[in-house]
Amino acid sequence: MEKHIGYWVKNLDTVLESAMDDALQMSRREWQVLNTVAHDARPEELAPFPGVGEAVERLTARGWLVDSRITEAGRAAHAEIAERVRGFRQRVGAGVTPEDYQVTVDVLRRMAANLTAS
Repeated sequence: MEKHIGYWVKNLDTVLESAMDDALQMSRREWQVLNTVAHDARPEELAPFPGVGEAVERLTARGWLVDSRITEAGRAAHAEIAERVRGFRQRVGAGVTPEDYQVTVDVLRRMAANLTAS
């Protein structure tokens, strides 16, 4: 039996989480927080996602954040990890054209909007 979109969305999220943790040597959420603060935003912008507070704590313990703001050590780490992220994205997107990617994102966005529309 052909698996439906819900299966593939959840499966992709699960394998992305695991593969990204391995490739980046940090959690996906830690990367999201570090990347957010590296672009002069606050971690609170990620509030809809679970684990943000814990990621802030771990990044602070590493010396990469102070009061939810990036440190010089955090900027250096961000630059290094951003290179790994680029390689990871290339690996994930192998065989996927930019057009395929854009259509997929647009379809998922519309499906989410269908379920969240009031």
